[in-house]
Amino acid sequence: MKCDMLYKLFLLISTIVSASAKNYRKPYIIYMDESALPTSFSRHHDWYTSLLSSLSSSPDEIDPTHLYTYNHALNGFSAMLSQSQLKKLEQVPGHVASYPDTFGNAHTTYTPKFLGLNRQTGLWPRAEFGDGMIVGMKQHGLNISTTDDYDSPRDSFGHGTHTSSTAATGMAPAARLAMYKVLFLTDTYDSAATDTLAGMDQAIADGVDILSLSLGFDETSFDLNPIAVGAFAAMERGIFVACSAGNDGPRGYTMRNGAPWLTTVGAGTVSRDFAANIVLGNGTLTVRGKSIFPEDLLISRVPLYFGRGNRSKEICNGYSLDPKDVAGKIVFCDFVSEDYEVNTHEITQAGAAGAIFSIGPGALRIPENFTIPFVAVVPEDGDRIKDYLLKSENPTVSIKFLITIFGTKPAPQVASFSSRGPYQIAQIGESYLLGDYKLESGTSMSAPHVAGVAELLKSAHPDWSPAAIRSAMMTTAYILDNTNEPIIDMTTQASGTPLDFGAGHIDPEKASDPGLIYDIEPEDYVNFLCGMNYSANQIKIISGRSNFSCASATLDINYPSFMVILNKTNTTSVTFKRVLTNVADGPASYQATVTTPSSMKATAKPSELWFTSKYDRAEFNLTVEISLEGSIPRRNYIGNYGYISWKEINGTRVVRSPIVSAYAL
Repeated sequence: MKCDMLYKLFLLISTIVSASAKNYRKPYIIYMDESALPTSFSRHHDWYTSLLSSLSSSPDEIDPTHLYTYNHALNGFSAMLSQSQLKKLEQVPGHVASYPDTFGNAHTTYTPKFLGLNRQTGLWPRAEFGDGMIVGMKQHGLNISTTDDYDSPRDSFGHGTHTSSTAATGMAPAARLAMYKVLFLTDTYDSAATDTLAGMDQAIADGVDILSLSLGFDETSFDLNPIAVGAFAAMERGIFVACSAGNDGPRGYTMRNGAPWLTTVGAGTVSRDFAANIVLGNGTLTVRGKSIFPEDLLISRVPLYFGRGNRSKEICNGYSLDPKDVAGKIVFCDFVSEDYEVNTHEITQAGAAGAIFSIGPGALRIPENFTIPFVAVVPEDGDRIKDYLLKSENPTVSIKFLITIFGTKPAPQVASFSSRGPYQIAQIGESYLLGDYKLESGTSMSAPHVAGVAELLKSAHPDWSPAAIRSAMMTTAYILDNTNEPIIDMTTQASGTPLDFGAGHIDPEKASDPGLIYDIEPEDYVNFLCGMNYSANQIKIISGRSNFSCASATLDINYPSFMVILNKTNTTSVTFKRVLTNVADGPASYQATVTTPSSMKATAKPSELWFTSKYDRAEFNLTVEISLEGSIPRRNYIGNYGYISWKEINGTRVVRSPIVSAYAL
């Protein structure tokens, strides 16, 4: 009897497990061959839904659920499927590939004037402020109740509203905005690949001119990356796609969105600070720090607390602060990590009136989420404050808030959080104020700047391809800061490299009249994928093409930069072939100037290029020789960099491209 009961219990458990396995479903993205549409169907959507309805034959199995049909960003659909349903679907004629859904995340953490845009002259009026251009934003959505710039798609985080106001208000005031919500999870910055592709698919169908995506997925092969796949289709239709590089800096080779048909944007600082003046005691010492406390407030002679002798209290670590010690006081935190924002909550809970953080230069950022006043100071000033605290029996502090300083130097700098390249361009992404109410940092804030400038360039030059727009931005970008010195890395305070800031910081006015461009056709990217040894199926997924040839496979496409991948030998020599197109009115001539360190030699042949008319083209070869013995070890790579500049003869235009050597990972 006992054995019989155990046997029945075993059968019951087995049945439950079996039923559970049958009903366990996951979302999948299904790529289909567009040309395999049966003649009995007039639309691919009808074919896909018919396929799904034919997959379930077992009464105890949940039917598949159709999620999206993709007609533009890719050929296929997404659906909730069990393993058995997926296996059946993969046997259907016309099936190309199936991938489980993945998740990406948003890249978040006075600028038109900083970029040189002027309402009276130059690119803004010439492009009619982007009038007639439509920019598609892929984000959390848009909060329409705040000029304060909600219905779904509403933005519960402020991230989408923030980035969209950059592109369509800050950069191109007359442009139209199309918002596509792809981040639906209410408590995270995560976005599903199925939703991201649906947003891109709809944007392409709607005919947007520009796409801005301030999110990214883990770097994998391009066929597994939804942004890379969707952006290829957008590029083929003439849509410029700007993407954020990610916020995993300052570690090297951390960039997201690395497909060459994208324009990938890192982050830099702007020449503006939100400041507060700190006065210790009765005027013994005055220090200026960073703060965005939004009140014109003077805190006068408030007790200043420092947890001397207890390192946890000194750095305001965790819940080490005792409310009896800090209530109503300003707390000084001798802290050196950029994660200091996590402590603001504990300080507030302890009842402090505010805090002063002493933090490293690479981490000197403004606390963005706060409920009481906070000021951040550099370590040198932090040491001066600490010295005062150690010498005073009853230390006090006065703080004056709401001070905005313009023209700070040096600027721009490479933001500490910005993922390192190689990417194409760097742009403002550090403490950027938008929509009158929210200040954020991140490469999420950088991408819409570039998208907005792309709107202006597309409006001024409707015939320019996405590659032409990117080329114009890259070859006219500046690499010196407002002290006329090389742009520095915010973390190290040393000169940055093209792996930190790409081709440089964007100069919209110069980009509108670049003289020459490096243009790229969609077929060139297919040849590049062939050169990368992508399989025919992978190329079909990325490009949407069933018929293509790899006879012209290459790793060297007509890109406005030059990258030498180093090997284990002492010398490396690579020859690149490029074609330049004259986009200025009338004939023009240019001469090559190469600037390289001693360990790098670069030679352009021919060294002069002549163009008889607008849209005339000229070819050149650039041979780069690298000596590893003379290469400089750097934090992010071992190699070196220089530049080739095509300078207009009897003119002022300069077309500059970086030359970089680095080890492959």
